[in-house]
Amino acid sequence: MPFKANQDRRHRIPRQRHQVTNWPAYDAALQARGSLTVWFTAEAIAAWRAEPRTTRGGQPHYSDLAISTALTLRAVFRLALRQTEGLIRSILCLLGLDLTVPDHSTMSRRARSLALPRMRASRRPLHLLVDSTGLRLCGPSEWLVERHGARTRRLWRKLHLATDADTGEIVAAELTGHDADDGGQVEALLDSYGGSIASLTADGAYDRGDVYAAVAARSRRAVVIIPPRSSAVISTADDMPPTQRDEHIAGIAAHGRMGWQRRSGYNWRALVEADVSRWKRVIGDGLRSRTDDRRSTEVAIAARALNRMLELGRPEYIRIP
Repeated sequence: MPFKANQDRRHRIPRQRHQVTNWPAYDAALQARGSLTVWFTAEAIAAWRAEPRTTRGGQPHYSDLAISTALTLRAVFRLALRQTEGLIRSILCLLGLDLTVPDHSTMSRRARSLALPRMRASRRPLHLLVDSTGLRLCGPSEWLVERHGARTRRLWRKLHLATDADTGEIVAAELTGHDADDGGQVEALLDSYGGSIASLTADGAYDRGDVYAAVAARSRRAVVIIPPRSSAVISTADDMPPTQRDEHIAGIAAHGRMGWQRRSGYNWRALVEADVSRWKRVIGDGLRSRTDDRRSTEVAIAARALNRMLELGRPEYIRIP
């Protein structure tokens, strides 16, 4: 809610209540998220061994699919690399497969340059929701804070997400330093997605000219729904057609910010905040890797794992009056 409207009396506003209508199917999907057969598939077993390379250098023992499968198990079950190695060894033993297990050093080394397939771009223009959040770095400094309460400045990185408003799937994810601004990452998110967009919705931190320009470069018909700042003024002259930002300023002046939210569809932005919450509840609020290249791979693996969970089943709900 921009600028915390009605903050002095929000405690009197009742929270919306919803009821899931497909609870048996959704309950089964939630249980399937913890099934090993979902994450350790027959395709991964069939392509476990790497193809022989024709260039100079040592021959790899494990394919990219095998390493990504191991790192996916690590992300889903929140394991360390050595525990991931033990889990895979036990799975292969139970299945009776004569396959070697990548050790934790191999998984860590291959994560630096792991080639992951690009997320599929939709054939239809998407309504994108963009937001960012912070992820702390796990390491000795974090251990000192939790164990001894030592006062130290915590290190963290910023995660930028672009999600599909219709399905909730993450279509692009970027990891940057903590000092990176939100609006400056929109172009990188759009380049990572690569598909056509129908609209882009974000909060007031993205109220910048380069964000509108990045969206217009992809599609002239794309709608940008970003609340202008409280001190914003119309930028175009009377004889010039108004820009999208000018239309937002005029809409807020005519209907108020709450009325503009309902008319523009800005309230759908809450769905990307739900995706951020789902990330931190399922994957966690920290990064386990120690270098930035490995952290980027960790983020990409986690985004694909969350999308796989959504494919298993989504809740269908109605609002209870």
